[in-house]
Amino acid sequence: MTQWNLSIPEETDRAVRTFLSRNGGQIGDLSQFVNDAVRRRLLELTVSKIKDRNARCDQSEILAIINEEVDAGREGCSWHKYPH
Repeated sequence: MTQWNLSIPEETDRAVRTFLSRNGGQIGDLSQFVNDAVRRRLLELTVSKIKDRNARCDQSEILAIINEEVDAGREGCSWHKYPH
């Protein structure tokens, strides 16, 4: 596990710690809260970047590519017995 030293506004610190304490916060909850928030933000930024990049593309072409790849993946799985 890596440790970070963070500087955040006092108001944010109070808000998070108050929220955690009112919801039965325990040791490690602040770290988990920050980890969840960072992972969620990374996903949000990644999705936004992909959407921006794909905005220039033909949406029907993107859907066709997705469907082809899903079909190929299903063909390769022995557990897939039902058509989509």
